[in-house]
Amino acid sequence: MKILVTGGAGFIGSHIVDAYITLGHEVVVVDNLITGQRKNLNPQAKFYELDIRFAELRDLVAAEAPDIINHQAAQMNIRQSVIAPCFDAENNILGSINLLEAACAAKVQHFIFASSGGAIYGEHDYLPADEDHPLRPLSPYGIAKLAIEKYLDYYRVVQGLYSISLRYANVYGARQNPKGEAGVIAIFCEKLLRGESPTINGNGFQTRDYIYIDDVVQANILALDYRSDDVHIFNIGTSLETHLNDIFALLKDIIKLDIQSLYGEAKLGEQMRNVLDIKRAAAYLGWKPQVSLAKGLRYTLAAYRREFYNIL
Repeated sequence: MKILVTGGAGFIGSHIVDAYITLGHEVVVVDNLITGQRKNLNPQAKFYELDIRFAELRDLVAAEAPDIINHQAAQMNIRQSVIAPCFDAENNILGSINLLEAACAAKVQHFIFASSGGAIYGEHDYLPADEDHPLRPLSPYGIAKLAIEKYLDYYRVVQGLYSISLRYANVYGARQNPKGEAGVIAIFCEKLLRGESPTINGNGFQTRDYIYIDDVVQANILALDYRSDDVHIFNIGTSLETHLNDIFALLKDIIKLDIQSLYGEAKLGEQMRNVLDIKRAAAYLGWKPQVSLAKGLRYTLAAYRREFYNIL
């Protein structure tokens, strides 16, 4: 198949591109390189440096005529969305609609959307949160993800575009940018490898569901063949709740560094607990995470040593 991947030079998107190419698919990457990096681009993919908000996107999609679009591109910084909600909406809502319009005009068969299990539910009424949990996003970023899920309902029912939304938990792994993407594990890895103390906002007892990049990629592989008129949304996480203090302790133990974390002011509006129920993905997609947190953290630290510090 020919697959167009937006954000294919970014952290998650580049791993998905690599996997699709390994499986023998033809891959086209669209990325504006604002947060994506050229070094992440697979040389076997056809690359267009283009913003998904631009009108030229429709001509590109028409010319390439992909069978499937996998939409990973986003303004992904939650705090930035709070500071600049209009900018977030331009990228994450209007840019996505522009892509959906292009998909329909080009008669694309299937649309895979990277949604957010970390931001779309808000504070949980129960744990772990399943896909039927009330949706009360606390940031413009989460609101935008929810909006596109609703647009996908419209395009599926009215325009006939099959789609699937994957609500990611907190994804971590190699290539995550500790400067631009605000992933706490990436930030901690960089600080610890430099021998510096990371700052934890609040008391460190806030919890998240951390999912390793390889498991997210596998969900995107299984999503290629998924078609349904009824069930379209899936949590992609681990169903394991981990304190931020525990992440720091695990990383410190792996790297064997005697260092203490620093504590700063808690961020206003920060969600305290987040963990996803993944039974639906197991039942419908045959997907389950395979990489434990301890193993994923070791893999991630090893990747940062090689890439940023050349420590073998």
